[in-house]
Amino acid sequence: MPRTEAPVGAQQWVPPEPRSIEQLKSAAGGCEGCELHADATQTVFGRGAADARVVLVGEQPGDVEDQKGLPFVGPAGRLLREAVDDAGLDASDVYITNAVKHFRFERRGNRRIHQNPGPAHITACRPWLVAEFSLLKPELVVILGATAGRALLGPSFRVTQQRGRLMPWPASAQHPGDFPVAEIHALATIHPSAVLRADNREVAYGGLVDDLKIAAAAVS
Repeated sequence: MPRTEAPVGAQQWVPPEPRSIEQLKSAAGGCEGCELHADATQTVFGRGAADARVVLVGEQPGDVEDQKGLPFVGPAGRLLREAVDDAGLDASDVYITNAVKHFRFERRGNRRIHQNPGPAHITACRPWLVAEFSLLKPELVVILGATAGRALLGPSFRVTQQRGRLMPWPASAQHPGDFPVAEIHALATIHPSAVLRADNREVAYGGLVDDLKIAAAAVS
């Protein structure tokens, strides 16, 4: 796809009535809904139990995730797993995915430097997120960072303003009709990569764990 073309969106690759997460994952492997597929190694879909009580939504796969084909297996993923454990969340009760399923990067020599997905990428990939939620029946949605927040709650989302408090879901979503109606909650926090970039990692990590403790209490 020429880089100057607007993304066509993922909808034509999403099965109209998906029966399982595995079916969605298989279909997503061929997605060409935006230009990111051309340079990425592969689509990185969500993973975890389909009946998970908690769904974590992040930004996009990173370099390690792009190579391995699994979300949150790089440095940020390892930190997130530690935070989940420290907060008292049962990892077997968690499904984890990203708002954008392909790695966006800039090549500098032999290195691939992460670039944030743009609004067009978020919009193009959103049908996959909606399809995942059509099959998942969580009690809580945890939003990790600004990109996931904009994908689910709209462009006015700000982590600094909305983190750490329970919000009604799907009423708080940008398009509530896209998601199954259920009396559950959403909670926003920072992305674990923000902890890795923080000047004071200990404080940043403690804040992430505190937010996740609120999530753990909500499903206890």
